[in-house]
Amino acid sequence: MVAITGANGLLGSYIAMKFIAQRIPAVALKRENSDLSFVDDSLKQVEWKNCDVLDSNSLIEVFQNTETVIHCAAIVSFDPRARKKIFKTNVQGTKNVVNACLSAGVKHLIFISSVAALGRKKGSLKIDEQSQWVESDLNSDYAKSKYLSELEVYRGQEEGLNISIINPSVILAPSDPNKSSAQIFNYVQRERSFYTDGSVNYVDVRDVAEMVYKLYEAKLFGEKIISSAGHVNLKELIDLIAVRLNKKKPSIKIGAQVLQLAAWIEEMRCRVTGTEALISRQSVKMSKESFSYENKKSIDLMHMNYRSLTETLDWCCAHYLKAFSTNKSLSQD
Repeated sequence: MVAITGANGLLGSYIAMKFIAQRIPAVALKRENSDLSFVDDSLKQVEWKNCDVLDSNSLIEVFQNTETVIHCAAIVSFDPRARKKIFKTNVQGTKNVVNACLSAGVKHLIFISSVAALGRKKGSLKIDEQSQWVESDLNSDYAKSKYLSELEVYRGQEEGLNISIINPSVILAPSDPNKSSAQIFNYVQRERSFYTDGSVNYVDVRDVAEMVYKLYEAKLFGEKIISSAGHVNLKELIDLIAVRLNKKKPSIKIGAQVLQLAAWIEEMRCRVTGTEALISRQSVKMSKESFSYENKKSIDLMHMNYRSLTETLDWCCAHYLKAFSTNKSLSQD
């Protein structure tokens, strides 16, 4: 039996679909009252269990008779107001999952981390699995939370738990256009005029799900593997999306100082409206540097054959074209 935390999330849902397609019994875990509106119809027939990663007792109960736990549940945000929530869910939640796995006798924990947990520092152009965490103002609260979460997973390994860690880059997928990496599609849909420097390391959600399945099958314990198909200039990515969504490409480049001001204004706006900031001063700092995450280990060890950016964007944009046309509110301010 496989248990998947955060199975209603962007990545968790695709992992669940992968295991179902392989006819492997899986239990999908979610918090009570979680939104399932963006979950594929095939998953609505799966066994769902309400389980909060912050509730240790419920985790232990659910993990009974479970061979493998895939821990996807996490908060991805660069909004400074979400700092406490990020650390509580990501770090304490992972600690609880590790402890519950040890208590319930789970044989294998596959932890979905992030390339952000590998750390960033000025002057570093290429980062691989051997890169050491270095404190830097380029590391967001989210990055720190995933790094500390990994330490909890390694602590579980020291206590006898078999573990594997996957570090995906920016995951591209059809999803709620107002959340996570899907916001870039919404930004293009709104035909914003501005763009900035920077690059994006990307990976198709289906490839990450495939890697998780391969780790599960091969039982590659103790491995930490980056999942990334490549990197692309941010302006180029936006332009590629704009062509597919039949939208106007942004044409006004914003410099660093203006972008910092825009981020501050956005944070103030969100304080008033209660919405999540699309950009923040943390994310602006990261945009000034260009990092490339190495995927050689995943290709050599896991025999990964990543989908091209063209294939991924064609797939995603076909979904968003339909979503935006049937729900006009998604493309409105």
